[in-house]
Amino acid sequence: MTAIPRSALILGLAGLLPFLWGALTVLVPSLGAWGQINLGGRFIGPYVQLFYGAVILSFMSGVLWGFATKATGRIATAGYVLSVIPALWAFFMTGGGPVTAATNLIVGFLALLLLDWHFWRLKLAPPWWMHLRVLLTTIVCLSFLPVIF
Repeated sequence: MTAIPRSALILGLAGLLPFLWGALTVLVPSLGAWGQINLGGRFIGPYVQLFYGAVILSFMSGVLWGFATKATGRIATAGYVLSVIPALWAFFMTGGGPVTAATNLIVGFLALLLLDWHFWRLKLAPPWWMHLRVLLTTIVCLSFLPVIF
């Protein structure tokens, strides 16, 4: 097993905070009320999760684009094409209300995990990449469940 670099792990885990905060404000109504008063509606519940989820899928498109730059020829071209899918998914699939958007974001993050695996298998991603991505994707997807149910 290849160890995840400490800085990547810490930053990756820190990036989960908006997802976890949103889930907590759904599960604990008093926390959601506190957040509504002190932070505003955009920073609680499904709103923070859905907006941040779209941002992260777009960010991950950029990460995959970076991996594609390590390839040449047809593999690079395919990599560039595949790398834009998460951002396009976030753009087109996060409307229709919180339940639909959260469900679509789970699908998007699971599909992103497949893209991560593809780039990792081609050795365009670091050896430790999948260990980090499986951990983060699992937590992100679980965090959307209170919105859906």
